[in-house]
Amino acid sequence: MYHFFVDPSNITDNDIYIEGNDYNHIKNVLRMKTGEQVSLSDGLTDKEYRCHIEDYTESAVHCRLDFIKESDVELPVKVTLYQGLPKSDKMELIIQKCVELGVARIVPVECSRSVVKLDAKKSASKVKRWQGISEAAAKQSKRAVIPEVALPMKFSDAVKEASASDIKLIPYELADNFEATRKIISEISPGQSVSIFIGPEGGFSEDEVALSLENGFESVTLGKRILRTETAALVVLSWLIYLFEN
Repeated sequence: MYHFFVDPSNITDNDIYIEGNDYNHIKNVLRMKTGEQVSLSDGLTDKEYRCHIEDYTESAVHCRLDFIKESDVELPVKVTLYQGLPKSDKMELIIQKCVELGVARIVPVECSRSVVKLDAKKSASKVKRWQGISEAAAKQSKRAVIPEVALPMKFSDAVKEASASDIKLIPYELADNFEATRKIISEISPGQSVSIFIGPEGGFSEDEVALSLENGFESVTLGKRILRTETAALVVLSWLIYLFEN
């Protein structure tokens, strides 16, 4: 069953209207017929709207609601990934895979060792593209929400913002106590907010690690091997899936 997102304003009682690019995709690419079922989400809540296509208007797919079910696809912890800006198109891969694994929000971070530097104009253009990748990944994995990709921020600002989180993790290559890491992860509880900081290719500087620890972050290890920046967040999210899903 195909899954799409709709604007909440297009949901009225038993009628839901799909507009924009998805309208063209459903009608002209998928060539879906009246009576076929679709799964819809409003991108904001955990509700999944099971519908069938009633008819096509000039600009929308008119769907009729069959029933509503509470989605159980979201992680019971709200995870924000603060990702050090990587080179090339790695950010696109990171966004795609982390959305598939359940991240709630992604914040690109300018670190001292980030090679990529984005001005305001480039940032807006990049974020627009990254948000599209997040939406596509959310559709593919049948997420109930579309994770936000925020505008890039400096490391110090990211630390300040994340300080309000319940759990703040910074994987660091010099951390080597896996028992301590296992204990930290196992004590995370449903309903908590979790911030994960991942460094760029060159990792975090000593000053950045020190600043994070001063603000209540916990340094964790990802194992005995040095991981690429595009791999690290996937490991932590996989731990959370193992911990919370059954």
